[in-house]
Amino acid sequence: MFPLAAGDRDASVYRASGWIQENWADWLSAGLRILLIVAIAIVLRSVVRRTISRLIDRMNRGAEAAASTALGGLLVNAERRKQRSEAIGSVLRSVASFLILGTAALTVLSVLKINLAPLLASAGVAGVAIGFGARNLVTDFLSGVFMILEDQYGVGDVIDAGVASGTVIEVGLRVTKLRGDNGEIWYVRNGEVKRIGNLSQGWATAVVDVQVGAGEDLERARQVIAATGEDMGKEDPWDEMLWEPVRVLGLESVGTDFVVIQTHARTMPGRATDVARELRWRIKRAFDEAGIVISGGTPTVEVTEATVPEGAAEVAEMRRQTAVEDARTASPVPSPASGEH
Repeated sequence: MFPLAAGDRDASVYRASGWIQENWADWLSAGLRILLIVAIAIVLRSVVRRTISRLIDRMNRGAEAAASTALGGLLVNAERRKQRSEAIGSVLRSVASFLILGTAALTVLSVLKINLAPLLASAGVAGVAIGFGARNLVTDFLSGVFMILEDQYGVGDVIDAGVASGTVIEVGLRVTKLRGDNGEIWYVRNGEVKRIGNLSQGWATAVVDVQVGAGEDLERARQVIAATGEDMGKEDPWDEMLWEPVRVLGLESVGTDFVVIQTHARTMPGRATDVARELRWRIKRAFDEAGIVISGGTPTVEVTEATVPEGAAEVAEMRRQTAVEDARTASPVPSPASGEH
């Protein structure tokens, strides 16, 4: 390249300085606008997130205060409410941050006079591609959000999720952790759950089927079961677990040598198994004390001694020998096999 002449250099410098003088005001204005937009976005994001956090803390304090009462301890699970509120707060904070920062970024690009149409079109295509590729992840996330918002289950609940069952130990936006009966941990994706049976909400029913011999007095058995349930409801800690008196519904089934009496007891959520086991234990002891046969078994045969008349033994022996002789006479005597053909 050839060096520019002195006049050409002076002309280039003059044009550059003139261009800067003409546009510096616009640059300064755009820079100030960008700084203002960024500052407003940061402040607004901080205020919104802090407001959401305070709301969540207030919800947690309310749950802890309710749990400290006698009735609230039965109806409110503080840990469950806390985890649910924290999950909702996390979702709200993330959505607020995305909306505020995304709007600020688009505004900054418009201030810089960048055409947003191609960028938005590309972002739309990328979003559709990512949505198809990660549809399972999106499904899990949305299912988790609605499960938490609707309070379908929480920490400490015993649920049947279809694919697995157990006690909930953690509720996430994508995965729910369950502790099985044998101690195993199940990781269940929220999008795979089609139906949920919550065994820890409201109340539970302990069902006890008592098998009684067919020859027993059923009305007496009913009275013994009812008295046993009444006594159980007066003792600690069953007086708190039993929410209604034990009810004897009647005959559930009838067999050839037994009948089944069904008993119901409404209990606290998650305590039906303990109540049923204790009720069976008490009914068995009460039946043993009352002399009631639990199941229709082999009837007992009593053997008593009888007086044998004099001479009866000799007569019986003579009859036996006569019968043996008659049997020998009646049976044919096999003849020896001959060798003739």
